Amino acid sequence: MNNNRRRNFRSRPQKNNFRRRNGSLNTNTSNTFNNNGNLNFSRNGSMSNPHNVEKAIQKFQQLAKDAQSSGDPVLVENYLQHADHYSRRLTELNERFKENSNNNLKQNDSKIIKEEDVSKN
Repeated sequence: MNNNRRRNFRSRPQKNNFRRRNGSLNTNTSNTFNNNGNLNFSRNGSMSNPHNVEKAIQKFQQLAKDAQSSGDPVLVENYLQHADHYSRRLTELNERFKENSNNNLKQNDSKIIKEEDVSKN
């Protein structure tokens, strides 16, 4: 090992608004973000797919069974609460899917009716 060799590290340029604690200095993004708790929480989309949510429910139910067999009632309740959360999320996604499909059907029906009226003239 050569301890006499000088190590040259490149200094990173500082980003102006990176992790700034005082929010008043960051005025250019004040209009784009609204801090309303979870209302503006952006997900990466992994839990917007019903299949992924079902897998998460099954995972936490299996973890709860494993915790039950090991004799940890607190962990069992924790995993069951997680599974319950994802089951509510799945219900919400299914309702949203039904609303969207109903809206699409209504729009398609109105388009068909308008096309029929145009073809009659």
